[in-house]
Amino acid sequence: MSDTLKVIPTEDTVKTGVRDKEGIAVGLNDVLADTYRLTFKTHAYHWAVQGPQFYSIHKLTEEQYENLFAAADELAERCRALGALTPFQFSSLIERSVIEDPKELPSAREMVEDLATDHERVAHRMHALIEMAGDRNDPVTDDLCTARSAFHEKAAWMLRSIAAE
Repeated sequence: MSDTLKVIPTEDTVKTGVRDKEGIAVGLNDVLADTYRLTFKTHAYHWAVQGPQFYSIHKLTEEQYENLFAAADELAERCRALGALTPFQFSSLIERSVIEDPKELPSAREMVEDLATDHERVAHRMHALIEMAGDRNDPVTDDLCTARSAFHEKAAWMLRSIAAE
């Protein structure tokens, strides 16, 4: 076997002027875990939803899980650009994430309310990371997380609008 395939990923030294890259990487890995768990939950609800609002919930959740999946790559690549590794075990994603699995399959209304709450929780974590990035001279992570927070806040609003009576 070629030696080129024996390379094991390591953390790198990156000199970008960012202070406390390790702390920012921890925050990025936390929101990466949230993003992956929310991608799965959104996709699972997309498959399972039924009822009069089926089409609107089905279409909205499809747009959201596609966005979330692409975002996971952006978050992971930012972490790697800072020289840090990303989680490589699903158990690590579960441990790091604030997203929780439902105990049983919820109704359509409960699905959208649950997803809205999850988006708000992730937006809150993004806000903390934005503040950290600003304090540590990391405008790239700040910009990335600002855009991601805007997505999560809009997603929560759209979901709550569907659940409104």
